[in-house]
Amino acid sequence: MIQIGPYSLSLDDPLTLIALIGAGVLLLIVILLITAVRAATRSARMTEPLAQQMSQLGQRVQGLSDGQHQLAGGLNHVSEAQAASQSHMLQLMEKRLAEVGNQMTENLQGSARRTAQSLGDLQQRLQTIDKAQDNITKLSGDVLSLQDILSNKQTRGAFGEIQLTDIVTKALPSDSYTLQATLSNGKRADCLIHLPNPPGPICIDSKFPLEAYEALRRAKTDWELNEAAKFLRTSVKKHLRDISEKYILDGETADGALMFLPSEAVYAELHANFPELVREGFAAKVWIVSPTTCMATLNTMRAILKDARMREQAGAIRRELGLLFADVDRLGSRVENLDRHFHQAAKDISDIKISADKAGRRARRLDNFDFEELAPESEPALPAPHEGLARKG
Repeated sequence: MIQIGPYSLSLDDPLTLIALIGAGVLLLIVILLITAVRAATRSARMTEPLAQQMSQLGQRVQGLSDGQHQLAGGLNHVSEAQAASQSHMLQLMEKRLAEVGNQMTENLQGSARRTAQSLGDLQQRLQTIDKAQDNITKLSGDVLSLQDILSNKQTRGAFGEIQLTDIVTKALPSDSYTLQATLSNGKRADCLIHLPNPPGPICIDSKFPLEAYEALRRAKTDWELNEAAKFLRTSVKKHLRDISEKYILDGETADGALMFLPSEAVYAELHANFPELVREGFAAKVWIVSPTTCMATLNTMRAILKDARMREQAGAIRRELGLLFADVDRLGSRVENLDRHFHQAAKDISDIKISADKAGRRARRLDNFDFEELAPESEPALPAPHEGLARKG
């Protein structure tokens, strides 16, 4: 039992118990509220610096936010500038790339054209080389054929005769020479030139000492060179002697003959290194000629033949000149007669014109004649026709 003032409460009573508990709880709540208020007051006093710091921190955060906004604006400006710069750079790069592409295209086209032209020129040169190669091959075959021809004495002699015939036919008229002419001693010359006396017909014989010349060219030692030189001297001397004995005949041919060498190289070798052979030919009255000097000699002979024929025809020329002078004199006489006839005809025409003028004047006077006003007069007698003609004549 609890005694509270005038009231007494029993703990065994539930209502009392609940009331006590409720009162205690209420008291506890009041105490807690007072304590909380005190704590809140202390907390408020304690949190005032923190609030100030939080305010300052908020200001700083606001400043940071403003700076962030400014930074964002600057970043946007930088981004836009960078984008514009990148766009300009891209355009410039595209332009440069287009120019480089065009230049590369032009260079490639130019290179292609030059390459095509070079290939065309190369092809033409290759074709020229092929033609030259074909010509060289053909020439090699001709050289081999020529070697085959020159390796045989008979064919070599025929080669010299053909070359001599070609030169003679080109240099002289056909009636001034005879090929393969047979002389009174039975010897046959390759060509006989019909020159007038003096000097008379002159013989040309073709000789070709090829073996001796080739031996001289192939010589490598002094002994081989001396042997080849002896061989060449012997061969040329034999040819000179044969021509002098066979083709120089008193009263039939000239007192000299020509030895035709169909090779300029052999001719040059003789004159360069064997002048004694040339002098020996002069002594034997046998003159050595090459194709070139033979053509010059034949042209000289052509002039001699022309001069001789002019002298032979001198009498006929004089006779023809006399007849020409007579014809010219006769022509002059006939021209004088024709001129005289022209003068007479001109005079006759002038007289006819005078008579015609007189007749015209008379006809005009008759046409204008007035018979009424004309006084009777005696007309003069007209002359007889033959008398008028006589006076005019």
